Amino acid sequence: MENLKQNPIVKKLGLNRILLVCVLILMFLVFKVVLGNKFPAVDSIRSTLNYVYFLGFLSLGVTFVIATGGIDFSIGPVMFCCALVSGYCMTSYKVPCAVAMILCILIGLCFGIFNGWMVSYMSVPPFIISMASMNIAKGIASVFTKTQSVSWPAASEANGWFRNIVSVNGFPVGIIIFLGMAVICGIVLYNTKPGRYILCLGSNKEAVRLSGVNTKKWEMLAYVICGFLVGIGALFFVATYTTVQPGYGDQYNNEAIAGCVMGGTSMVGGLASIGGTVIGVFIISLLQQGIMAFGLGKGQQMIITGIIVIVAVYIDVSARRRKN
Repeated sequence: MENLKQNPIVKKLGLNRILLVCVLILMFLVFKVVLGNKFPAVDSIRSTLNYVYFLGFLSLGVTFVIATGGIDFSIGPVMFCCALVSGYCMTSYKVPCAVAMILCILIGLCFGIFNGWMVSYMSVPPFIISMASMNIAKGIASVFTKTQSVSWPAASEANGWFRNIVSVNGFPVGIIIFLGMAVICGIVLYNTKPGRYILCLGSNKEAVRLSGVNTKKWEMLAYVICGFLVGIGALFFVATYTTVQPGYGDQYNNEAIAGCVMGGTSMVGGLASIGGTVIGVFIISLLQQGIMAFGLGKGQQMIITGIIVIVAVYIDVSARRRKN
């Protein structure tokens, strides 16, 4: 194993990422062999990509937050709030589709600013403020839409052009946009001053503060980035699944965090892997398709996802102990 770790290619790509890709391929082959016709290759890949689009943006966003040592359990409900409020404005108040899309992102950005301000400048624990934001997002969405579900325009309708962000004539444009955003996130996190400060905050916040860095500003930035990406994730959700209902979204919190932690981002902060997050999201999305193909319900899906989170965090904690 030590010789494998010292291999130049392995060191460049990262052993964890290589293992995750192997797990992803193995999962697909196992599902295909065990399920047979219940797991058609082309349809399964298409369904997996549809799930990756929105979940991927949630995971990328929460990666920045977890890198600081924080957490955000509001991303799922906030995504639904963005989609519901902006969609309701378009369907009920005749707001142009382009304006509704911008509004969708701005709502996510506002939640990111609010969460970041409360955590960094008001010293509210991240767990508390994320729980509060989750309820606020659900409440705003329910009140604004009068507890009604909202359906964004179908592809055949006048404003259906926005669905081109996911697919154009069957070509998965969405995966290109997602991977492009992942590259940008990687550049920001690893090759810019804000990104390095965000990672340093998770390693030792007090040491960074004593060195003269404005820790509050950079900690808030992580939540702002997260809110922005959640707003984009909301657009991809409605471009894929059309209808959004108030009161939902909680189930995507664990899935996004699971993909993030599985990819190598440490829950205690200071260590993050954008590439690992991308692969982790693919694994979670493929797993969901396999679970549904087995005929298991949403409850079983939530149990399995919860177990994955526990295992991923345990592995992270064990690795930290070995290093220490």
